[in-house]
Amino acid sequence: MHSNSLGRTSEITSGPDVVVIGEALVDVVASSNGPIEHPGGSPMNVAYGLGRLGVATALLTSLGADARGEAIEAHLRRAGVELLPGSKSAARTASATATLAADGSATYDFDISWELPAVAPAHLPKVLHTGSIATFLAPGATVVRGLLEQSHRECLVTYDPNIRPALLGSQAEAVRIFEDLVPLTDVVKLSDEDATWLYPGVSLEDAAERILRLGAGLAVVTRGGEGSLLATPATQLFIPAVRSTVADTIGAGDSYMAALIYGLLSRRTEGLGQDVLTTIGRMASKAAAITVRRPGANPPTAVELAADLPGAEVIQGTKATAAVVV
Repeated sequence: MHSNSLGRTSEITSGPDVVVIGEALVDVVASSNGPIEHPGGSPMNVAYGLGRLGVATALLTSLGADARGEAIEAHLRRAGVELLPGSKSAARTASATATLAADGSATYDFDISWELPAVAPAHLPKVLHTGSIATFLAPGATVVRGLLEQSHRECLVTYDPNIRPALLGSQAEAVRIFEDLVPLTDVVKLSDEDATWLYPGVSLEDAAERILRLGAGLAVVTRGGEGSLLATPATQLFIPAVRSTVADTIGAGDSYMAALIYGLLSRRTEGLGQDVLTTIGRMASKAAAITVRRPGANPPTAVELAADLPGAEVIQGTKATAAVVV
């Protein structure tokens, strides 16, 4: 990891523990009663999930001065998330129309423009998180990169590319942008779909190794119902998924990301050994399982997560791997 590893102690001024930078939008979901609107956007969902977990969190985004923007702001406020100055600068609030498949998975049609004022958070957080459309779509992506360049030596940076092919240019250009950002980060989380799109024909383990070689200290690949892979230069762990009845999968990956950050914060002086990775991987998997039980992006509170985490048996295997039976 960079000098801003989990064990790093630095001057932290008063302010949020986590600053999230990225898009906030309205998910429009078709239902038998007509369209239903939910606040959404991957970074916004991560910020909301962190707030639900009791983490002091702020979001830098781009909202319009309209009813949808007000709904998102109220949604964030209910979780205790601060909206940073400069976040109400868009002509209109973005939207994504979600189409649900029979298994509860969603595909999206986006109406979004992404511009972000060149403002920096007033306080140095412990964690800076970004991802998704915000890191790829011009012109705002340039501002996001600039903020990472300013901050990555001073705080832990987490990144979830959350690939949306419909909004990207060529695959080669998206890979270039992604790999240009990874050296400015410490933790990269992506889904198996993201990994396969970025690196077709490459195994998930090899994709994680490539991300580590680019400079990340922890690469996480989620595989839906098949569990998740957590890899560092020294360790590779597989965490099985927690079985759950699925209402829909909206926000599941974002809940995983929020719980992963929550776990990293709670164990930030302990490094990234097997025990720490196992604990935070289980926690993140459980958060995703709780979320998919409920319609929309509805992540757990810290109390719900703690109540839903029974003891686990750790089974160690070869190549420093472990599986967790939940």
